[in-house]
Order: sequence, then structure tokens, then C-alpha cells
Amino acid sequence: MQVQNQVTLSRIDAEITLKATFKIDHFFDEQWDAIKQLLVGKRVLMIEKTGFGKSLVFQFTAMQLPGTTVVFSPLIALMRDQVNKLKALGIPAAFINSTLTPEEKTDALWKAENGEYKIIYIAPERQEDTSWEASVRKMKLSMVVVDEAHCISTWGHDFRPSFRRIVNLVKLLPAGFPVLSCTATATIKVQEDIEKQLGSDIFVIRGPLLRDSLFLRVCKVDNQEAKLEMVYNLVSQTEGTGIIYCGTQIETEIFSRWLQFMNIKSVNYNAGIDNDNRKNIEEGLMINRYKCVVATNALGMGIDKPDIRFIIHTQVPTSPLHYYQEIGRAGRDGKPTLIALIYIDTDDELPLSFIKNSRPSAKQYQQVIEALSVEPLAFHGVIKAANLKQTSANVIINDLIDQGIISFRMVGRTKTYEMKYGAPDLDFTPFENLREFKMADFKQMKGYIETESCRMEYLCNYLGDSHTGRCGHCDNDLKTVHDGSTASDSMEEKIMEFRESFFPELEAGAYPGILKDGIASSYYGLSNIGTTLHRCKYENGGDFPDFLLKLTLKAYRKKFGEKKFDFMICVPPTESGELVRNFAEKLSKVLQIPISEGIVKIKHTEPQNTLGSAISKKENVHNAFGIQSAENLKGKDILLFDDIFDSGHTIKEIARMLKLHGARSVAPLTIAKTVGGH
Repeated sequence: MQVQNQVTLSRIDAEITLKATFKIDHFFDEQWDAIKQLLVGKRVLMIEKTGFGKSLVFQFTAMQLPGTTVVFSPLIALMRDQVNKLKALGIPAAFINSTLTPEEKTDALWKAENGEYKIIYIAPERQEDTSWEASVRKMKLSMVVVDEAHCISTWGHDFRPSFRRIVNLVKLLPAGFPVLSCTATATIKVQEDIEKQLGSDIFVIRGPLLRDSLFLRVCKVDNQEAKLEMVYNLVSQTEGTGIIYCGTQIETEIFSRWLQFMNIKSVNYNAGIDNDNRKNIEEGLMINRYKCVVATNALGMGIDKPDIRFIIHTQVPTSPLHYYQEIGRAGRDGKPTLIALIYIDTDDELPLSFIKNSRPSAKQYQQVIEALSVEPLAFHGVIKAANLKQTSANVIINDLIDQGIISFRMVGRTKTYEMKYGAPDLDFTPFENLREFKMADFKQMKGYIETESCRMEYLCNYLGDSHTGRCGHCDNDLKTVHDGSTASDSMEEKIMEFRESFFPELEAGAYPGILKDGIASSYYGLSNIGTTLHRCKYENGGDFPDFLLKLTLKAYRKKFGEKKFDFMICVPPTESGELVRNFAEKLSKVLQIPISEGIVKIKHTEPQNTLGSAISKKENVHNAFGIQSAENLKGKDILLFDDIFDSGHTIKEIARMLKLHGARSVAPLTIAKTVGGH
């Protein structure tokens, strides 16, 4: 890694260049203060509200320095957006993240090594890539930027283990090497933690956080029906386009489909959607293709759209930091913008579960330690041995490395983890302290909902800006109450009609072969479907009731219409006894599709919902089924029925077996799809 010399520049000359390159007349004073410090090799921490222009600080500075600036950012949408804008200005820039093909990544790294970019964005997780490590040593670096710097701090709202490697890199940089860390959401505690980690000699710029354009309100309702009506009323009565934030991927689909049902152009966006579709939705939002995008927090942090006219939360966030960050995308053009949080008392359950499960359990840490005490394992080996989800395994491995309990070595191109000799015992205290801190943060978020004082002042005080004063136009300052505790009778009828026409897709996805997209009659957690299934399966509640039959038949007819299937085959049960078979016989009678005895279970399997990882679920059902009367399957179209669709591995395994025996197509039909089902 070669370090470039710094430069000096007067503000007058800088603003001439600013006008010529970025088409902007002047810097804000705080922007210029940061640029001055960076040009002489200082480290700067910049805490400014969203829309202030933090990106301009490092983009302009990068243009004045002779080498390449590396920007670490966790926001893929922001990378894509900013690189496109830089290229339009004639500034050579690129990004490296998971959306690139191997060929595109290799090309970008080669060009970076050869100095063809002034700015290169990289996702922090890409640092694990050995090709990045080799390339960065060859680059002529001029500056390092840590965007969304709150991710460095364990007390921040979005701490990420991969940011630890950035801290390690910064500590290795020589004196006089400029480093900019910037964020819009840092409490005083987070600020102090960032300063401690990046070095004591840091020039801190903390600006006012008041957002004059945001009109904050809280709408308390009594139930989900009232929430659906409130969302519709707010969206339909507000000019322009906006974002609706939901707590789960499934909720994004439900609210989006509800608005579509009410003739409002909307689309849902979450981490489960593939990269191409996510990119298309982002582009559609930018050009107002939709009235609103219904999203998890996977959307928005990297979206630079100045005229977002409303942001509505259907779920209370876990902290005011989250909330301020998410609403900060709106009203950046300075025009009045609606910010609404719709709240039911029972909404507390989801954020509290997030906080409770923000770290895996002590038992899961011990399972990983015990597995690695037996033998070194690669990442997937850890997942399988400890029965973990991928995200949990990643957190545990990083924590155990941090505490000096395990280490890793490269075996070929595979990272293998192993116990360190004389490793200390696991210290779970930091995780408990963090959980308590997050509980206190959530209490502050509840305080925002309940406060009778200015809502913007409340948020700014929490974030460490105690000089804001009242905004003058939140619901509390205006003394307005947003009544909508219960849904109107007419809307209740609409909602009932919607729920009886809303059926989740069972997508075959990229699975090769004969498996086709199918359908479920409902999500497991929507209305009383899940409760009914649970009572029948686990509480001796008897056969699945007829209202589920009517709903499943509606789903079938909506998806398949008049399609003719040769057979219906039931998935052999693990726990449900004859429930699935009895229900299938009723379906068979109405649809006049004969039931085939084609599938039998030939090995014991565990219930899929007890297994943590997709790997374990796939292995659990692999070769678990046998085929009877194989000669009857050749060239046949088969309807495959089960009560609940979870990971989809059971259905995919059966489809694989049916394909081997000559079936032409397999389409799944289930009563319910779980929230975690894909």
C-alpha cells in the first residue's frame, strides 16, 4: 500500500473547483472545516443530519488528493447510486460488493490497482476476500472513509462485526494519513466509542440535527384492521411518493398487496428479493413509478431521492437511532413531509424479540466451542455441527475470535476455524450489557411514542443535540390527535375481502427441474390460521376445520384455475398423523383429482421447524422418501399437498424424487406458509 502526500487549498479556489466539477456554488462551513482537516492529513469524525452533504466532503477531497480513496459502506444501494452520479460528473469511480460477478470484481480490482479510479466503494464484508487484500497493497491510497460509522460501535444501532477489520486497518495507517468517519446517527456514547477505537487525535464535527421539513406524528390504533385502514388513508391523502417501513419481510408483502387491492400502485422490497429486482425497484422509486415502496430497513439508507414526501412506519423500531436514520431519507428538498408511526400496544413483541435475540444464546456459543474442540471446521461445518442459522454462526464465530477463543487458517481457499491453545473461557458479560443497553434504548423509543412534548426535540435530545428547541409542526406542537383506533365498518368489509383473496406464492425459484410455483391459502401468522393449525396438530384439536378447506380451494382456483392434474400426492407426515391425508381427501373430492399413494417415508426425520440452518433442513429430508408405483408417474402432472410450507426443502426433495421417476411437473399447494418460508 502506497500512501500519497497531502495538499493545501484555499476555500476560494476550492469553491471554484466545486462549481466546475459538482455544479454546487458553496460549501457549508462544517463541510469546509472537514475538508481542510482531511487535506492536511487529519482524522475527522463528522456527525451531521441526513441530507447535509457528508458524501460531498469525501468526494471533493478525493478529487484533490493524488491517489485513490477507499470508501467503506454497508449500503449497496448507496454505492450504486453514488457511483452512477460520480460517473455522470466525469469522476472515475467503482464499487465492489456482492452484486458483482467474479469477472466484474476482478476487472474493478485490476483497474483500482492501476489507479484508474479516484473513488472505490467497498462493502466491509468484502475485506474477507483474499483478492481484495492482495489488491489493496498495490493501490496508491490517498484517503480512507468509513461511511455509516455508527456501525463501528457496539453501542450503535447497526453494529456490524465486519467493521472491526476497518478499525484494525485504520490503526495501521501512518500519521498524516487522512481518515473520515461520518454518520447521521451517533449518541454521545457512540461518538466517544468511535473516537476511542479510531484514535484520540480526531477532529469532531457535530452539527444540529433538527429537520425542519419533517412533520412528525404518532397514530395509535387498537388492532391490525385499524392499522391497515390508517396506512391506506395516509397514503391516499398525501401528495407525492414515499416509503412504508415494516418490521418483517412478510409484512412488506401484506401491506403492499393491501394497497394494490385498494388501487394504489405499490411494490414490496426486502432482503429476500433478488438483486436485479431490488435494483429495478430502487430505480422505479427514483422516477416515481410507484406511489410507495413497502420495505424493511433493507431499503432507504442508500437512497438519495430529495422529494420523498412521506415515510410511514407500521412497526415501532427498536431505538430512536433507528427511527431517526430511517425517517432521515425524507424531505431532503426542504418541503413539508409527512412522518407517521402507526402503533398498536402488541407491536412491542417484535422489537423485544429482536433485542432478546440480538445475540445468540450462551448455549449456542458453547455448542460451537464444543464442536471446534473436537475438530477444526469450515463455516458450513460449524453451522451443521451446532445446528445454527448462518447469521447466528457468523456472529458467534466473530465474537469467539474477538475473545481469543478460536482462530482461523486458510486450507486451500477455505477458511477453517479451530480452538486456540490455552483459550480463555467465554465471557458472556459484554453481550448481557449490550442487551440491557438495547432494552434501555427501546424504552427511549417508547418514550417518543408517549411524549407530549415536541417529537423532533425529543429525538434530537436523545441524539445529543440539546439546542434544537420545538419544531412547531409535529402533532404535539400543533395539539392534533389522529383518531383511527378502530376500522370503519365499510373498511372492515374491504379488509375481509382482501384477506380472502390474498394468497402467498410458493416460489420454485432457481430450483432446477420439474418443480413449478405453487400457492398457500395464507401466511401462518396472518389472522387465526396459524393458531388453528397449531391446535389441530399439537393440542389434539381434531381435523383441520372446513373454513381452511374453503380458503385453500380459493387459493387453488386463483393460482391454477382450470388446470388439470393427474394426481394429488400428500407429503408423508412427521408429526401430524392423518390430518394432512384427511384434509387432502376433502380437496380431492371437490377438485376431482385422485390421490396417489406414490410417496412413502423411508427414514426418520426431525420436524423441519426444529432445525436452525438451511443446510440441516436439506440434509434432514435428503433421501427420506421412497416411490411406490413408479410406473404410474411417467409424464404426469402432480399436485403436491402439505399443511405448512417452511423452508421448501421437503417439497424440493420430493420433486427431485418424482423427476427421477419420470413425472412431468410438480406444483405445491399448502394451507399455510410460515413467515420464514421462502
